[in-house]
Amino acid sequence: MRRATPERLAFSALLVACFAWLVAYPLYSHNQYWQNVLFFAFLFAVMASGWNIISGYAGYVSLGQSAFVGLGGYTTGIIATRAHISPWWTIPIAAAVAALVAALLGVVVMRTRGHSFVIITIAFLLILQLVALNWASLTGGSTGTTLPLTSYPREWQNTPFYYVMLGLVLLSVLMTWAIRRTKFGTGLIAIREDEDKAGAVGINTPVYKVLGFAASAVLVGAAGGVYAYYLTFIDPTGMFNILYSVFTVLAVLLGGRATVWGPILGGFLIELLREQTNVHFGASSLNLVIFGALMAAVVLFLPRGILPTAAAWFVGRRTRGVPGVAEGALDLRPGLALAARPEERPAESSILLAADGLVKRFGGLRAVDELSFYVREGTITGLIGPNGSGKTTAFNLIDGMMRADAGEVRFEGRRIDRLPPWERAHLGLGRTFQITRLFRQMTVLENVVAPLRSFSLAQLAAGAVAGHEVERAQELLDFVGMSRFAHAAAGTLSFGQQKLVELAQVLMLDPKVILLDEPAGGINPTLIERLVEKIRELNAMGRTFVIVEHNMPLVAELCDPVVVLARGKRIAAGSAHEIQRDPLVLDAYLGEGWTVDEAVTA
Repeated sequence: MRRATPERLAFSALLVACFAWLVAYPLYSHNQYWQNVLFFAFLFAVMASGWNIISGYAGYVSLGQSAFVGLGGYTTGIIATRAHISPWWTIPIAAAVAALVAALLGVVVMRTRGHSFVIITIAFLLILQLVALNWASLTGGSTGTTLPLTSYPREWQNTPFYYVMLGLVLLSVLMTWAIRRTKFGTGLIAIREDEDKAGAVGINTPVYKVLGFAASAVLVGAAGGVYAYYLTFIDPTGMFNILYSVFTVLAVLLGGRATVWGPILGGFLIELLREQTNVHFGASSLNLVIFGALMAAVVLFLPRGILPTAAAWFVGRRTRGVPGVAEGALDLRPGLALAARPEERPAESSILLAADGLVKRFGGLRAVDELSFYVREGTITGLIGPNGSGKTTAFNLIDGMMRADAGEVRFEGRRIDRLPPWERAHLGLGRTFQITRLFRQMTVLENVVAPLRSFSLAQLAAGAVAGHEVERAQELLDFVGMSRFAHAAAGTLSFGQQKLVELAQVLMLDPKVILLDEPAGGINPTLIERLVEKIRELNAMGRTFVIVEHNMPLVAELCDPVVVLARGKRIAAGSAHEIQRDPLVLDAYLGEGWTVDEAVTA
């Protein structure tokens, strides 16, 4: 649990006071103008909170958030006018329609990333606007649709809408808060940090993204239904307004992306600014210039947003003079012994992993060319070769980061080259990377509990850092000597420390085969000794390793057998002693014409 600092207590007290005032305001003031301003502030806060789930947590930037406002508004308008029922009863239906459409859209558009995703979301918004404009028999077309008028007293006319939208703001806060503290939220943030790595540690990224997109739309659709009834008139340009999407993005950037309260703060600030620009400049194009300048200023001077910047300032004041994480000493005491596998290792170990005829082309270059080798259970197999020989590409084909152009990969006799990375991880295939790929914005402990050994929908609601997984993660961190850094941000660690944390992260999968890509690269000799010690301990417990490494003494010390690659092909295999004297290996590393004695002398 986080310690309740004075700053956190003060912030909590401020939130309670603000919420109490918002609840009480319509009871002592019937000012229609300010109730209207606050209503739109609530609307933008709900939209920003929804956008924060898919874009702040998952990292997929959408500019079509107002599409779900329009879907909710038209759902409410069409059902209320045709079924002759109160629009209030249609709000849950509007929320369900928005979530369903988002999920269906997500199945298609979540295959894209970056600029392509942004463009598709804009196109989706404009397509819905065109459909509403041209399907006049259903939507009323350009003439719009008029909803039933309310019969509330004049002084209370806006109050029901005010309280319902305030309730949606509260639900949005609770939803984003809950998501962040579950496996679902951890998975979304892992996708934002490194989607390929998230898949490699067992996170079913397509399901997480589609559900995240649906969650980002559900309350926005409900808000759209309330908004339509509040206006009592809807038309395509008003309900599918791309400016609202821009305001939503700006609100999150201003308040603080991937935070719970940042989108709420940003929504209020944007509405107050919008109202002031309308008062002073009217509905002119100058408003767009002002908001464009504000967005540029936020990106340049407040890239993290108001709340994260303020939090970092308070933390900096409190920790001034305290040594940084990377300066702390590494715990080099013997780690905790992990439980060995109960089964006896067979006298002649079976083949656990096999690559057969793997081919990977990049244009005219064959990075991997008819590569075949196998890994026996309980061995430490070395995969070596000159730079550019295809070692890391071979790893990418084995763990699913890349799709082979030809060939097969078999794991325990089962063909896995057609499986996505997360399913390979669930089977027991773990992998570290040459350049460590931790989730840098997560803590070390969150990184270690993030891997998933299986997938189920019920699992999404489980606590992000809770239960027996925390105990297991603490054991693994103690095993690699990193337990004292459990609550530090992974991005603040040194490169060697990150290597050790990544090993602990992979061990969380309880893998049968661990692929280590240059584990000794870029770290100091003391950490190399620590790493070698841990590899030996794990191998003695029955773990199987495949190691890509350029440190030849380390390979000779650890690996048997050794497979040698050159220009994407396997050119030799055998013990380290045999490999060192193979003429083909000498030619690949040193050039043609070298003898064994000359190579040893060199």
